[in-house]
Amino acid sequence: MTDSLRRAVGTVLDWPVPHVAAAVVRADGEVAAVAGEQERAFRLASVTKPIVAYAVLIAVEEGALDWDDPAGPDGSTVRHLVAHTSGVSFEEGKIQAKPGVRRIYSNRGFELLGEAVAAGAGMAFAEYLDEAVLTPLGMTATRLDGSPAADITSTCADMTRFAAELQAPTLVSETTLAEATTVVFPGLDGILPGYGRQKPNDWGLGFEIRDGKSPHWTGANSSPKTFGHFGQSGTFLWVDPDAGAACIVLTDRDFGPWAIEAWPPFTDRVLAAL
Repeated sequence: MTDSLRRAVGTVLDWPVPHVAAAVVRADGEVAAVAGEQERAFRLASVTKPIVAYAVLIAVEEGALDWDDPAGPDGSTVRHLVAHTSGVSFEEGKIQAKPGVRRIYSNRGFELLGEAVAAGAGMAFAEYLDEAVLTPLGMTATRLDGSPAADITSTCADMTRFAAELQAPTLVSETTLAEATTVVFPGLDGILPGYGRQKPNDWGLGFEIRDGKSPHWTGANSSPKTFGHFGQSGTFLWVDPDAGAACIVLTDRDFGPWAIEAWPPFTDRVLAAL
């Protein structure tokens, strides 16, 4: 752990939040720097989605699902749901567009995705998630209790294990992970919650992709290849392949102007220290 990286990560302790935990994980799995309460359980909110998406990748590799299986509204597939292109609205499940036409960020879409995995695997989705992802990675403090869109709680210590997996996969093939972190249905516009309309609004299979989006919650110096997710509970996870590192930050203050102000310069400090 270098002093500069330790100092960069430690700046989260000055944020206007009740509790915080942060960590940087290198591509070889080394936890390079930490700050805050590593064993405290935080509500992940939408950082739930990348973990759920990872279970979907495993289900596809195992043959419990296929990307082109019908799921959600008429004409929609598993691939549409995980890439937020099914046309399903954010919460109510209303149909707002034909599949593959618009990028509509959708909690309901991920709930339908959980139902599809449960049907294909023949077990409750929470049980499948535990067996496929959480237990193999040793994420013993991580639980899904509710919606596959937003209801996982976890610790920073557990999330470092997931961040390591996203850089050197052991549960899926490198080819599958590369597909998941490459733009799916390219060229589609859409609204990135909290940051307005993005043209295009690029996503992979459950992972948001940085590309050239502006404004954005990552840093000005983040690689276009950066992928990850942030949550309305004041949480985020990014992986920057060019930097050879991932970063997790968990808080218990809802996303708002404070986060828009704090997160990008924090990321740039971490990248500079790396």
